[in-house]
Amino acid sequence: MDRKRAREISERWMFPTEPSSYMGGLEDRPILASAHGRTVVDTEGKSYLDFQSGQMASAISHQHPRMVKAIRAALDTMVHASNTLLNVPRLRLHERLGKLLPEPLQKSLFLVSGSDSIEASIDLARKATGGTDVLGLHAGLHGSTSYLTRSLSFNWSRNKHSVVAPATSAILAPYCYRCPLGLEYPSCDIQCLNTSLQLADANFTNRPAAFIGEPIMSAGGVIVPPEGFYKRVQEACRERNMLLVMDEAQTGLGKTGRLFGFQHEAEVMPDIIALSKHLGGGLPISAVCTTEQIAQTAVENGYFATRSHATDPILCAAGEESLNIIVDEDLPARAAHIERRIKDAFTAMAKDCDLIGDVRGRGVLLGIELVTDREKKTPADAQAEQIFKQCFDNGLIFQLRGTRGLRNVIRLVPPMTTTDDEVDRAMTIIHDALKAV
Repeated sequence: MDRKRAREISERWMFPTEPSSYMGGLEDRPILASAHGRTVVDTEGKSYLDFQSGQMASAISHQHPRMVKAIRAALDTMVHASNTLLNVPRLRLHERLGKLLPEPLQKSLFLVSGSDSIEASIDLARKATGGTDVLGLHAGLHGSTSYLTRSLSFNWSRNKHSVVAPATSAILAPYCYRCPLGLEYPSCDIQCLNTSLQLADANFTNRPAAFIGEPIMSAGGVIVPPEGFYKRVQEACRERNMLLVMDEAQTGLGKTGRLFGFQHEAEVMPDIIALSKHLGGGLPISAVCTTEQIAQTAVENGYFATRSHATDPILCAAGEESLNIIVDEDLPARAAHIERRIKDAFTAMAKDCDLIGDVRGRGVLLGIELVTDREKKTPADAQAEQIFKQCFDNGLIFQLRGTRGLRNVIRLVPPMTTTDDEVDRAMTIIHDALKAV
């Protein structure tokens, strides 16, 4: 299909995109026709290195041969099944995931989208604690397709929505490169959290239920909390009888160099984790995982969460195979190797490119913050957009992200199977764009 025909279809039949969003203007972009490995190909035959892993759901790779085989086998057996009955792929996925989860997390339920899993996690926390109020980080994003998830996605201005859920409020994110309090870690003693909790306590409308956070705030600009942050959060939750919910959509299942993102901080064990993105190896399936005690208490209080396609055999079979691939191919270790290679490349680039202000992230979830003045840390939004366009034209896909309206962070999320040669090619494309700008 050529671009003229695609434009005719989109203008007549497609819901318009919001111009300022990362999807804005997609009508003018190439049309994808196929994918393999780390490469996507458009209808005009041009190839692109996909350092966004699709929408971060192809972190194993596009069309991984084992995924294709498992999905085809499921197609020959059963595509859809009632979730009022058990099916074999569902049982196998519960067992496979349960064996990978760190104790005491062992109970799981399956849904479809990432937003599904977040909404179900918050409802679970409320049913288990009897509380209501939920805290999130001001640079966090947890979804957009449900009333509750968009209310907790503080990095997107909530005024984009006509109404938001009650008993949802933000605390300051630990954005050390741009500390909202103008302090420096570690001498700050994580004052952003201490101050925020005092305000939260003053504003709770009822008994609090949960705190939700990402191990790395991805859409907020790939912000990595400082060592000790989530340990403090965990302590604060226990003092208030709140549950700690970790959104592992963009960090879980190997992407940060550990199986789960929260495992980078010692002594932290969330009460609930939500998984999605590449759990299905490219197909949509999500999971809510918690302890036996929390699950039992919530169910006794009437907890219930499902979707019509939540336990489809084809999705569960894909989920099991993705977990097998992650373990068999030791993709967390591969992600850690890719992190070192990319960070080394940007450290070298930074010596002769003043635009590079900060390089951060873990595994294959990495952010390069661009500034026009390193001392003042002036955001380089315009330059970032130029670099994005030049890289795209030269065959490299990534997204620009940032906190509260900024778009000055190059977010790289290459598949965990990316080769060294592919990493080096991507770094050359970015280096050439940086020099040109």
